[in-house]
Amino acid sequence: MVALRPSKNQIITMFLGEYLHTFDTKNRVSIPSRFRKDLGRVVVVTRGLDHCLYVYSRKAWEKEARAYAAEVNGSAARRGLARLFLAGSAEVEVDQSGRVLIPEGLKSFASIGEKVIFAGVADRVEMWEENAWKRYTEGIERDADAYAEKVDAKGVPAAADK
Repeated sequence: MVALRPSKNQIITMFLGEYLHTFDTKNRVSIPSRFRKDLGRVVVVTRGLDHCLYVYSRKAWEKEARAYAAEVNGSAARRGLARLFLAGSAEVEVDQSGRVLIPEGLKSFASIGEKVIFAGVADRVEMWEENAWKRYTEGIERDADAYAEKVDAKGVPAAADK
């Protein structure tokens, strides 16, 4: 985790890195220690894109949820994404040892078994089934040059792609 200071009074939490963890016999998994403080004692876990799970601090989720809620009466695509993220979310308590119990429906959505990759992705943490993460990152690494051709330095699609 990195804390950025864009202005005098504002700090933005930036989650970085990837960590492999294993579920215990009670179906709990430890959140990586580097993420725990900034995620807090209650986290929100929701279905994410690419069949992973998104994990947000409660504060970050409130901001995300407001943005999705504004879309529930929009186009079919906007309504669908709002439903995916909002209806598919669950508040989960972090115990004294930093473990969480992920609801079975969310684990099933992401095809998570015994091992999970926690990946820090800016303002959220993603949870991936171990082999799905390996396949995904291998593909991104293989095609990174082609992706770079399609976006500018700030991640905005190049003019030809707009």
